[in-house]
Amino acid sequence: MRKITRIEGMTPCFPKRKRVCAYARVSSGNDAMLHSLSAQVSYYSALIQKNPEWAYVGVYADEAVTGTKDSRAEFSRMLGDCRAGHIDMVITKSISRFARNTVTLLKTVRELKALGIGVRFEEQSIDTLTADGELMLTILASYAQEESRSASENCLWRIRERFERGEPVGLFTMFGYRYFEGRLVICEEEAKIVRMIFADYLSGMGSKKIADKLRAMNVPTVFGGVWTADRVAALIKNEKFTGNSLLQKAYTVDHLSKLRRINRGEMPKYYAENTHPAIIDMETFKRAQAIMESRRVSDMEYLARYPFSSKVVCAACGKSYKRKITHGIAAWQCSTYLNEGAHVCPSVKIRESVLQGKAAEALGTDGFDADAFEERVEKVIVPEACRLVFVMKDGSEVALVWKPPSRRESWTKEMRLAARERRLAVIGNA
Repeated sequence: MRKITRIEGMTPCFPKRKRVCAYARVSSGNDAMLHSLSAQVSYYSALIQKNPEWAYVGVYADEAVTGTKDSRAEFSRMLGDCRAGHIDMVITKSISRFARNTVTLLKTVRELKALGIGVRFEEQSIDTLTADGELMLTILASYAQEESRSASENCLWRIRERFERGEPVGLFTMFGYRYFEGRLVICEEEAKIVRMIFADYLSGMGSKKIADKLRAMNVPTVFGGVWTADRVAALIKNEKFTGNSLLQKAYTVDHLSKLRRINRGEMPKYYAENTHPAIIDMETFKRAQAIMESRRVSDMEYLARYPFSSKVVCAACGKSYKRKITHGIAAWQCSTYLNEGAHVCPSVKIRESVLQGKAAEALGTDGFDADAFEERVEKVIVPEACRLVFVMKDGSEVALVWKPPSRRESWTKEMRLAARERRLAVIGNA
């Protein structure tokens, strides 16, 4: 008979501790809410570390971020650590703290569940890894989303009611003013800059030159940014410097996306007079607006002169290319580059002949046909140097590359003679 003896393993088997983290969030940045967030962090840190079966990973906490948005830095970092295999379980206070968007909530929970990671909601006593966890979660998440919608609509109703009474909202960080004891007061140091900007504009200076002047003077913006032509133009167009307020210029699309759009008639607007002290008198403001409108009309007439006007778009900054002639050669350059310089937008210049040749190639014509280009091309995107993407009006796209012509090949006989004369003139004046 064969004798078989079983030998038990001598290596002790220690249970593996579950790696646990917590997620906390408050939707307001005031002192009371931040105190609540601090209390949540302390509570979860102690809770996880007291459990001998758990390994403490950390607490991910977002401040002053709404639960209906996906752009939560700590929430995204937590998901990244989950996907990397660093976390086994997530603890959070409630469904509304985790996410108020039902779609986002279920999508996130299901992704984590597929990775073997459970989410435990303490207030509702739900564990997503249990059999009935997702069913309860779906029902309660719908309630949380509806609560968010109701709260958002109540908030919007209060804001619109204030608009109807002519009360401004959100003027706490306006250049030239400070918010003090519930009202706007003039900051005289910045008010002098505002008056200078209007005076320079009325004297004939453009927005770009004024921005250059402000940068040379090291004038800070409200948030410490850089003065640009667009920022100066926005300041000149702002009626609030006259002490009056046009209310509800923009509106929120819905409570989930929180997307803000310019009000182009979708919502009523309200013009309230004497809402705060004026820095600029109404006559000066109206004269500035008249100059701006005349320049806008002039620019539109200029842009309508060429087939590529308003069609070529810089992917880096989103602005249109403008036509510029240098030494008799027409080329197109990003307007941000022309106005602000290469440090703001390092886009490349494209010769008009190159654009015409590539347009003909994209359209399949023997030569450049301006009418066909206008009829079939929606826009031309410049995503990077030496690359063009022709977006057609039928939705299709044609990507092409181009090679900058060498200086030797591009110079005509007349250009060489002109350059020689300029060089001789420099030598003669030396």
